[in-house]
Amino acid sequence: MKINPISVTDLNKYVKEKIAQDEFLNNVLVKGEISNYKHHYTGHLYFTLKDENSLIKCIMFKTYTPNLKFEPKDGMKVIIFGTVSVFERDGVYQIYCKSIEEDGLGDLYLAYEKLKEKLSLEGLFDEAHKKKIPFMPKIIGVLTSNTGSVIKDIINVSTRRNPNVYIRLLPVPVQGIDSAKKIADAIKIMNEKKLADVIILARGGGSLEDLWSFNEEIVARAIYDSDIPIISAVGHETDFTIADFVSDLRAPTPSAAAELAVTDIEDLKYTLNLYNKRLKMSLRKKVEIMKLRYEKCMNSIVYKEPFQKINELYLVVDNFTKNLENTEIKRLKDYKMELSAKISKLDALSPLKTLMRGYSLTSFEDNNEVITCAKNLKTGDKVKIRFYDGERKAIIN
Repeated sequence: MKINPISVTDLNKYVKEKIAQDEFLNNVLVKGEISNYKHHYTGHLYFTLKDENSLIKCIMFKTYTPNLKFEPKDGMKVIIFGTVSVFERDGVYQIYCKSIEEDGLGDLYLAYEKLKEKLSLEGLFDEAHKKKIPFMPKIIGVLTSNTGSVIKDIINVSTRRNPNVYIRLLPVPVQGIDSAKKIADAIKIMNEKKLADVIILARGGGSLEDLWSFNEEIVARAIYDSDIPIISAVGHETDFTIADFVSDLRAPTPSAAAELAVTDIEDLKYTLNLYNKRLKMSLRKKVEIMKLRYEKCMNSIVYKEPFQKINELYLVVDNFTKNLENTEIKRLKDYKMELSAKISKLDALSPLKTLMRGYSLTSFEDNNEVITCAKNLKTGDKVKIRFYDGERKAIIN
């Protein structure tokens, strides 16, 4: 008996219907640890739920997300309620979540938070220790896997922005056993041999476990001790590792790291041309201003009549001199009038005026003592008699 084959679509539909008929799978309560979490721009949540031995894909549509009381993260232990079904297109079964409750934090997440707090207290994340990324690096050191799209993206972006830049790849394992030590050793080698002007530490996205090498303390301290500036480009934009916090600059993707490290030569040419044009315009404007100033100066009366200002100052000096002379003449005249008045007063009080009216002044000849009383005289005394126009001598009889 010949059996007709069915299509893949028919098979997936059959499996989906079988699973849908199982009442247990329609309402399951499963606990595990979140991994590969992604909050899609559409609002849906995609992640993997795992335990020590296995994992299953999960999705929560945005119609259920408003009921969430927390933001899911890689490493969280949760309890989810939902329905198991088959996604026909890919032929995979997954849990369609209706609710998610926290069930504690995973061991890796706890270790991540513990190391993050420790290094933060030591100051490894402080902005004061961040080194400036060089403006025009000649050599870009890249620490990543030598296979995959990361190094290709970095090379494409870097050479497109500046064809003269040199990319020096030092291949390192980005996950797995001893990968953290090898990454730290590569950073030290780059520094000891001065192999680059700036280092890009990069890898693609992944779960918390996949990125764990960049959460190791040995890598963090190697980044902190590096004399060469380091740009961290680990995982996707929503992924944060310890390396991101210690590095001098974090880039959301490896391509973005290349853009941050390599100056776009076309932009630089445009800027230089712009500065050149501005400089020429400024010089032309400066020359025009200087020319106008020169013409103004040449038309100024100072240049046409250079002695006019001096002559004007002479007039000012002459006026001051004349005013000074007038002031002194007036002052002298006032002094003379004041002196005449005082002389008149003295003259009015002078004894000579009295003598002119017929009075005389008698004094002893030998000592000029004025005689005021007749009783002071005796016969034979020699006296002088002063009149207004002279004096005569006499003897008392």
